[in-house]
Amino acid sequence: MVAYIFNQMLEEGVKSGKVPALTRQSRNWFRDLARNKRSVTPQKIITTAPKAQMTRFPEIGFMYHFFYNPKTKDKLPYYDTFPLVFPLQDVFKRKRAVQSNKFYGLNLHYLHPRLRARLMDALYTVTTDKTYDEETRIKAGFKLLNRASKFRFFKPCVKSYLMNHVRGRLVKINANAWDLALFLPTERFRKATKQKVFRESRKQIRV
Repeated sequence: MVAYIFNQMLEEGVKSGKVPALTRQSRNWFRDLARNKRSVTPQKIITTAPKAQMTRFPEIGFMYHFFYNPKTKDKLPYYDTFPLVFPLQDVFKRKRAVQSNKFYGLNLHYLHPRLRARLMDALYTVTTDKTYDEETRIKAGFKLLNRASKFRFFKPCVKSYLMNHVRGRLVKINANAWDLALFLPTERFRKATKQKVFRESRKQIRV
């Protein structure tokens, strides 16, 4: 459902001339990767990403992929070494997400793809614009997510990340490719299967 809605919005942007060439190039890069889902790996995403989409610091509301090695991994029941994250508002009162070496975000990998789609449908209603290009971001923070029932799937996704445990650079996934990133099997859980992670997440949201 989310892919259909997004593609419809993107086509409208292309027809109106609002989707720039850079956005189309970004989407083509990610679509090329997504043609064969089984061959997509975290390493391939990092090594083939355009330089313009590589960064050392995340900003609030954009989507990012990155390698991560948790400081407290021995104490965690399970964790994702290649998160797909939207850094959140409200935690920090500035554009850059990182403060004191830490940032909070929604890691969508903790939800089954069907629930990711339902959460993403809700997040599309709080984007900064409808052009869905490299400047588009979500405007959701803890307060908004807690208030509205349509965002109820977010709770298992809230995680904190230490910048000195991020391995290498982050890859920014532009809004024109959010739908593709959402459904690629790039989660890399340790200490538990993804099926177990999805079950535990469903318990948290009582679905």
